[in-house]
Amino acid sequence: MIADLQDIREYRELNWEGSFSEYLDIVRDDPSVCRNAYQRMYDMIMQFGTEEYTEYKKRIIRYKFFDDPFDNGKDAVFGIDVHLMKLVRVFESAALGYGPEKRVILLHGPVGSAKSTIARLLKKGLEWYSRQHEGRLYTFSWLADDGTRTPSPLNEDPLKLIPLDVRPQVLQSIEREGRARYTLRVAGELDPVSRFLYRETLKAVGGDWRKLTQRIRVRRLVLSEKDRVGIGTFQPKDEKNQDSTELTGDINYRKIAEYG
Repeated sequence: MIADLQDIREYRELNWEGSFSEYLDIVRDDPSVCRNAYQRMYDMIMQFGTEEYTEYKKRIIRYKFFDDPFDNGKDAVFGIDVHLMKLVRVFESAALGYGPEKRVILLHGPVGSAKSTIARLLKKGLEWYSRQHEGRLYTFSWLADDGTRTPSPLNEDPLKLIPLDVRPQVLQSIEREGRARYTLRVAGELDPVSRFLYRETLKAVGGDWRKLTQRIRVRRLVLSEKDRVGIGTFQPKDEKNQDSTELTGDINYRKIAEYG
């Protein structure tokens, strides 16, 4: 009975793994896989649709996402549609690269104003969205000669493996195909561990970037709060005992012997 209920096709899709060139084919076919966090957040909310009504001669938009379609309305949010409109506008502005994407969004309000409920609903939505075909996202691992794999500690976008000096041309060539809804932006460099492995691998293959990508395995990434993948939770503590490393990370001294 359990075997009959199991969806093997879904399991294979969620655990997809392939080469870097296969990933580039996916990006060309569907550039939305390389959206940033704000673009995904906004698209996730809009996927559930909206409805409009008038209150005191003002047009109000109700986003159906906040009805909590995941748990039959358990965390539904009511009565603050105007404030939810402002929040979604922030996500939209950040998705378009107008500035809010560079800032931390702080929900401020009195006790009982649904701040935690909104955050909980967004987390549930992102977990669900990352499991859908429309919300696919990917990361990568480094493949060593002995078969061992070193995953990117920060689950970096595989497109960050493209050198910075040629990355804009690659992204523009994808945009010219006309399938990208947003301007493709893959900013920044790899995390320190991946940058070290990139440098050492490139040295080992004599500077041949194509051979370097042959040592990369791209895989599907599913967000999970419980597994601390893509979604982190910071629990409040006594103000005198706060540890900022829960947010910023800390040194792993065990890795010093390995990486120097």
